Amino acid sequence: MKNLLQFRTYLLMLLFATFLVSSCDKDDEQSVYDGVEDSKTIVETAQETDDLSSLVSALAKADENEDSDLIGTLNGNGAFTVFAPTNEAFTDLLENLDGFGSLDDFDTDEERALLATILQYHVVAGVAAASGDLSDGQTITTVQGEDLTINLNNGVFIDDATDNDAEVVLPNVSASNGIVHVINKVLLPQAIIDALNTTGTLVDIVVGTEALSSLEAAVIKADLVDTLNGEGPFTVFAPTYDAFEALLMALGDDYMSLDDFDTPDEIELLKNILLYHVVPAKVLEADLAAGDVATAFPENSLSVIDEDGTFVIGDASDSNASITGTDILASNGVAHTINKVLLPQAAVDFVASLQLKNIVEIAIETDDLSLLVEALQAANAGLVETLSGDGPFTVFAPTNEAFGALLDALGDDYNSLSDFDTQEEIDLLVAILTYHVVPDIAAFSTDLSDGQHILTVQGDNLGISLKDDYVHVVDASDENAKVVLPNVKASNGVVHVINKVLLPQVAIDFVASLQLKNIVEIAIETNDLSLLVKALQTANAGLVETLSGDGPFTVFAPTNQAFKDLLDFLGFHGLSDFDTDEEIAILVKVLTYHVVSGTAAFSTDLYDGQHITTVQGGNVGVNIKNGTVHITDATDKNATVVLPNVEASNGVVHVINKVLLPQEVLDILFPPTPNIVELAQSVDDLSLLVNALIQADAGLVEVLSGDGPFTVFAPTNKAFTDLLHALGDEYNSLDDFDTEAEKELLSKILAYHVVSGSAVASSDIHNHQEFHTVQGESLFAIINHGIFIRDKTHVDAKVKGPDNEASNGIVHVINKVLLPQEVLDALH
Repeated sequence: MKNLLQFRTYLLMLLFATFLVSSCDKDDEQSVYDGVEDSKTIVETAQETDDLSSLVSALAKADENEDSDLIGTLNGNGAFTVFAPTNEAFTDLLENLDGFGSLDDFDTDEERALLATILQYHVVAGVAAASGDLSDGQTITTVQGEDLTINLNNGVFIDDATDNDAEVVLPNVSASNGIVHVINKVLLPQAIIDALNTTGTLVDIVVGTEALSSLEAAVIKADLVDTLNGEGPFTVFAPTYDAFEALLMALGDDYMSLDDFDTPDEIELLKNILLYHVVPAKVLEADLAAGDVATAFPENSLSVIDEDGTFVIGDASDSNASITGTDILASNGVAHTINKVLLPQAAVDFVASLQLKNIVEIAIETDDLSLLVEALQAANAGLVETLSGDGPFTVFAPTNEAFGALLDALGDDYNSLSDFDTQEEIDLLVAILTYHVVPDIAAFSTDLSDGQHILTVQGDNLGISLKDDYVHVVDASDENAKVVLPNVKASNGVVHVINKVLLPQVAIDFVASLQLKNIVEIAIETNDLSLLVKALQTANAGLVETLSGDGPFTVFAPTNQAFKDLLDFLGFHGLSDFDTDEEIAILVKVLTYHVVSGTAAFSTDLYDGQHITTVQGGNVGVNIKNGTVHITDATDKNATVVLPNVEASNGVVHVINKVLLPQEVLDILFPPTPNIVELAQSVDDLSLLVNALIQADAGLVEVLSGDGPFTVFAPTNKAFTDLLHALGDEYNSLDDFDTEAEKELLSKILAYHVVSGSAVASSDIHNHQEFHTVQGESLFAIINHGIFIRDKTHVDAKVKGPDNEASNGIVHVINKVLLPQEVLDALH
């Protein structure tokens, strides 16, 4: 239907071009409207004005719809402000609409409704606004519902929803129901622009053009439909079907159709190629000018080239594209057909790479790299697949002679690469091979610089040395590798052939470890560690086998004299005196206290104040003084490292002058003194005292387990039984102290037995000595054929078991529960 489909040309020109406007001077224009009387309505005024006859016809045409009465409205009371387009303004409109030669061509209800909407956009109801009433930037709401904006820059201009303003060429024509301002352009609201904007997008154009079928398929495959359906504006240089066929032929047998772009990388490449055809602006044929133009493929430009008066399009290749069709307009831009698929540099590089072999293929086809290929296969770590992949990689490839030299250096156990047959050896081979690979870059010799450091896949750096016109590669050994054949280009990187297998530090350490003995072998060969070896054998706990294993371990190894000192301390004549299960268990704990598992800590790894967890479970401490390392154990005497850093194949040994003892062993050999609560718990005749402390629930257990010192007078079970009997039938056991008041009373009784701040031995007690208790009242000592403790009753308590030492005080067992006056008063 023409009203929607044929308006597109007008809309696009309206948005991007300036209408032709009347060039009459103001005096001539004024004469056209001379004699118009303001006693007439706006419609009558327009009807009597020749230059507004098209406006009158437009109103009449719109009113042919049953629901429209624009003429009747504008003949009404008003007030109205009308911006009235001249006949020439309507002519401009019609000339730019395909299929609309005159207003009579608005011949359907839908087209006349569009016309009515346009006309309503020229009417402001409720006010007759003269030009003097208008202000710059003012917005005015029209009868159609959208706003107009006033621009008073060098005249009066009306800004609609397009990019081109209308100029008031004759202001302030008075009418009986308002005022008319004559303008030189038909105003268009956004609603009309949206209604007219039914032209297909660039995608629609591509889909609807048979010669662009390959471009259509490519856009769909690259998932660019939504992009090219976007707002734009865009300019698309659209390659024809033949252009895509020529590209596929150039790519070779692996690319018979666009379906062969089937990997993520290939699809990404196709997407970038297509974006390279898109300019993020609307560029008509008339706008073409020689120069570089940025594309939607970031950082990639096209060249517009003037070739004998005709423009061609240059890309990153050696051939240009000719423009075969121009100015195919779309709602979001314009398309120009071209006879060649444009190639950005990434695509040019891709085409070139198709002719190259990958790194693995190059190695397989090179006789002098056969051992490298064998090594990659022996490693069985996916390196063949990796180096056959996309890359880019830089590979330093050792010759067969270089691998032969490495095997010779490793000794008789390594006659071929198949001798790397344990997991540890295979891991080492992988580390060596990945040390020859630099990821994410194809570094040709011109990219390398003297003193440069390059991070490898293995994780360590290689160094570059440029000397005597050769590139040398520096590894962790003392001998550099020489690049004997540089810059072998591959599809996924570059290969530099070298005359030596590069060795990372882990390989250097492995080679050195082949010459080392393990910790047990070192101890056996060291005379001054013979008792340590005998101790390991005596313990018979698998320690010899463990310390002969892989490790790594750090061992603090006591000398023979250190073991003799330990035996003297224990009263043993020799290690054979550890002959019971309990004693052997102690020896195992002592020996495992000298072993740190999981690390080979050399003296440079140790620091002052460090704590290290041993296999036994306890920690040893490190004390460094005047450059000498001392090891602290659970005793008061440190061990001194008399011979540090004896390197073993499975760790390191530090020889020390003392056998280290953990707290666990000291506790077994010298059981710790219990605190007062522990002491009471260990004495059967004090069980009721313990029960009383718990029943009181006043924190006394925690207090008497604390630091102290305390002196405690501890009643026997019989003493508590006598107390319960004296209290009567309601107190058959301590459980009967079950109310808060009774528990508080029991707490006061117990606190009356505790003296805080001193541990007073029986020998220090004198007659009538006063003891201030935790309860607050005092006790008194009576010396009379024994020690008695006097409370507030008439019966003294006798000390039956004096001087029971605890870690936090002293306990004297007594035969009576002591009662303070506070308790006596409460009981009575």
